[in-house]
Amino acid sequence: MQRANRLSTPRRLTTVDEVETIIGRPAQMIMLKQISVLDEGCRTVLARCPIAAFGYRDADGTSRTTFIGGTPGFARVHSPSRISFSLPESADPHGPVSFLFLLPGVGETLRVNGSVAARKGAETAVDIEEAYVHCAQAVLRSRLWQSPAPAEPAAEIAGDGPLRGPGVAEFLAAAPFLALSTWDSSGGSDTSPRGDRQAVARILDSRTLVIPDRKGNKRADTLHNLLRDDRLSFAALVPGRSGVLHVRGRGTITDDPALLETMALRGKPPHLALLIDVAHAEVTGNDAVARSRMWTPGAHLDRGKMPDLFAVAREHLAASSANAAGGPSAFLLKAVGALPGRLLRLVGNRAYRSGLRKEGYEDIEPGAGGRRRGFLRRRPADDGGTKDPLREVRVAEVRRETPSTVTLVLEDAGENPGSFDFRPGQFFTLVADIDGRQVRRAYSASSAPGSSRLEVTVKHVEGGRFSTYVHRSLRAGDRIAVRGPSGSFHTGPQFPDEIVLVAAGSGVTPMMSMIRTRLAVRPDRGRTALLYSSRSTEEIIFADELAQLAKDHPDRLSVTHVLTRRDGRLDADGVRRWITGLSPARDAHYYTCGPEPLMNAVQNVLTGLGVPDELVHHERYTSGADTGTTATVPQQMTVEANGRPVGTVVVEPGQTLLDAGLAAGLPMPHSCTVGNCGDCMVQLRSGEVTQNEPNCLTPQQKADGYVLTCVGCPLSKVTLDITDP
Repeated sequence: MQRANRLSTPRRLTTVDEVETIIGRPAQMIMLKQISVLDEGCRTVLARCPIAAFGYRDADGTSRTTFIGGTPGFARVHSPSRISFSLPESADPHGPVSFLFLLPGVGETLRVNGSVAARKGAETAVDIEEAYVHCAQAVLRSRLWQSPAPAEPAAEIAGDGPLRGPGVAEFLAAAPFLALSTWDSSGGSDTSPRGDRQAVARILDSRTLVIPDRKGNKRADTLHNLLRDDRLSFAALVPGRSGVLHVRGRGTITDDPALLETMALRGKPPHLALLIDVAHAEVTGNDAVARSRMWTPGAHLDRGKMPDLFAVAREHLAASSANAAGGPSAFLLKAVGALPGRLLRLVGNRAYRSGLRKEGYEDIEPGAGGRRRGFLRRRPADDGGTKDPLREVRVAEVRRETPSTVTLVLEDAGENPGSFDFRPGQFFTLVADIDGRQVRRAYSASSAPGSSRLEVTVKHVEGGRFSTYVHRSLRAGDRIAVRGPSGSFHTGPQFPDEIVLVAAGSGVTPMMSMIRTRLAVRPDRGRTALLYSSRSTEEIIFADELAQLAKDHPDRLSVTHVLTRRDGRLDADGVRRWITGLSPARDAHYYTCGPEPLMNAVQNVLTGLGVPDELVHHERYTSGADTGTTATVPQQMTVEANGRPVGTVVVEPGQTLLDAGLAAGLPMPHSCTVGNCGDCMVQLRSGEVTQNEPNCLTPQQKADGYVLTCVGCPLSKVTLDITDP
């Protein structure tokens, strides 16, 4: 049982001399390893790095640390002295900021410090002031890239302080790693790693944490900063989880022997500790951690495809020392520079192993990088969800269809464009970073399949995050991603002899794909009829093209328009009159897409006319909005397949079942990710789940206990069976 330590008045250190008497002064070589711009080695690291801790202060001086990124290269290098990245607009960084870039599977980290240069929406630009490679001790201590050891039970906490918040104590008991941000008296920012075996930060009471400060390279930026400005913040990680614990407060330094003894390893206490008076502590889901998939098997970087960070540090040292008076001797620099990269790594690993064993650590494996095994058990035939089905595309054209509708013409962003293959009527999920957050929405393809260009038509929805972004911000040349195709609403590999289409508003987009595809087939003589409801003439999507196609193919296509401002709303009587006037064949297939009341009216008419259910097809759109009810505390999710356990993960507050499973590497079935296709349907074996409505589940599927993981959030501990239903 983790013990809650209570010490009344631990001794505090308040001067630089007191601190340096205990830790010593860093070697001159350590202080010269930083550079003032991003060299080629730094730029290579940023191109490969999917995640970073980011420390900043907002306009009112509140210290904050979080994790940003989600994909390799998220930090865009504009010049050797400037980078930019996406940050949610709710964040408001001012002045000095700092980064700690993490490379999955690699012990060393890249630390970058600078200041905010510009902010436009979610895009934040930072001017670089210094960059340097940080040693691997914090990562090695924490075993960050290895399978986590079982966490000790959370401590019993007295009082009503912030550490008693939902899930906080449990997270701290399992968190071996954190990124700690501090500032100096001149406003400079620093974010450094802290790692320890088991819990890196320990609870003393409901308002106080202690973090051991074990021996390192004596640079001690954090300690020197706290002597001048005691405000700090940190963000903690638990391997395998996509949530983050955010803490902010004030810190002091102590060498109290009784307190240090409680953190001893094999009888060797740390030389100092940080005491934190906590003002705020909260566990939240983190989109960057989830998207980076850094806990999944295979996510660790291939060392052969990037420079060894030891070699990068050596280049930094050489560059800085060449311009520094009184630097290390030329002989020493020459000797270090002459070491082959492989030998340099072996020497460094031996130094890590020796130093950490002296601190009381055992089983240190600097070269393992945590690649020996995955975090979770899974079926051997599955890729663990590590394969990324996203396809990067470039916007070739934004074509205006109506005052409220545009068509995006998309093509592959790579040098070797491929075709977009799908069945007419299916949809694709568009993925874009909007205000620092990945947003996904499903839109039907309006073009015919098989072309090197994909067309999707987007109607602006008042208050719609994605549609507003498309209409106001997206331009030719911009890049987004697509996932798909998805959906069972399509004409199949062979068109029926006769198809009857009923659509309203943007529901015409999948119908347009069917019409374009069918009319392109010659000598096909099949018949197509479209009943299309729009508000007004100006709002008829594809108006000119539909008119021309009907004129060019009068025996194959008929189009009937209903304008609700002129004719009134299309109802069951209107649908019935139109269908009976067509006199369709008995084996005709019917497709309907539009608002729920219209689709219900069409279904009732067809049922009354005796049309079999297997000839009727409909498409329901969902908004992909956030769920209305979510858990306020982390919940455990156990995943099974055919009754056999696959893995167990924690779903963070506000996170979906699917996102939590994928972030941890579980083989979760999915496709559209917005509740439209049903590919993520699983059976809820136990517990309670809330999910977006409407969605594609039928009343019978809901009654049978099925849920959609992409729009589902747990309200309790849950068990899911992912066996294909």
